[in-house]
Amino acid sequence: MPQPFTPHRIAVVAPSPVSMFNLAIPEMLFGKVEVDGRPGYEVVICAAEPGPVPTSGGLELHVRHGLDAVRDADTVLVAGTGEPFEPESRIVTAVRAAAADGKRIASLCTGAFQLAEAGLLHGRRATTYWAHAEELRRRYPLVDLRGDVLYVQDGPYVTSSGYAAGIDLCLHVIRTDYGAAVANEVARRALVAPVRPGGQTQFTQTPLPPERGTACSDTRGWAMRNLDKPLTLTDLARHAGVSVRTLTRRFHAESGVSPLQWLLHQRIERAKELLETTSLPMDQVARACGLGTADSLRGHLVRRTGLAPSTYRVQFSRLGTGAAEATSSVA
Repeated sequence: MPQPFTPHRIAVVAPSPVSMFNLAIPEMLFGKVEVDGRPGYEVVICAAEPGPVPTSGGLELHVRHGLDAVRDADTVLVAGTGEPFEPESRIVTAVRAAAADGKRIASLCTGAFQLAEAGLLHGRRATTYWAHAEELRRRYPLVDLRGDVLYVQDGPYVTSSGYAAGIDLCLHVIRTDYGAAVANEVARRALVAPVRPGGQTQFTQTPLPPERGTACSDTRGWAMRNLDKPLTLTDLARHAGVSVRTLTRRFHAESGVSPLQWLLHQRIERAKELLETTSLPMDQVARACGLGTADSLRGHLVRRTGLAPSTYRVQFSRLGTGAAEATSSVA
């Protein structure tokens, strides 16, 4: 007998003075998740002391819930604060207890200081806003700090860098819980970019894009429409009308990754969407996203998600469990 669906509970912890943008991101994105017409998440904002909580912009927010909400959550997400170097002891204690209970723990921006103070990031990969990365490294030398990435997950701990990278972290969480198709639909509804790879750099070399868009945007759009073809660097450069060297330089400046890294990420994302939303056999999925063969699809998906294609389909299919199991025998 199927278990009744219950939404995933997320406690968003607001340190003082909290970043209003950090609080808006999870509310905006998790609130748009629907699973079979029902909310996929229940989001509760909480603070060490219920009541008025100062923001880094000088306003006050009224937070109704205390840290009891952390005990009832499946995931605890600590927002950034304007005073990152002074972790709140009650928040640190609550986060440490949540980790001991096996909950997923995440942080946005400078919220990583709270996780590091709790000892959760010792010996683990983590990131924070680039402007505070050296200070976190100095205070917590046991953290394997990745100061130039958007977000990183190490075990049950997920940390993001600053500002819009919090959007990427939340989409990553949604994708982990409900699959790429749901995460990308949320991105479309929120009018933000689809899930980006966490290893993409926090900032690019081009301060402002040209008025008509970035130099490689047309080529990226063309590549997305032709993922089923065996595209090479030469193909991409020819479409952009530049040399391979120029394309590589511009591509990295705009997106933070090489053209082939970006292309592989898009192929894998397309494969995941096809696994979730169609009943195509594995070899057809592989061809449709340009990964060639079912064996190649399996290798890439296992490296990226830890799941074989058939397992991924059963876990995230939007077609119903029976249909997914019946059409995923080749993996």
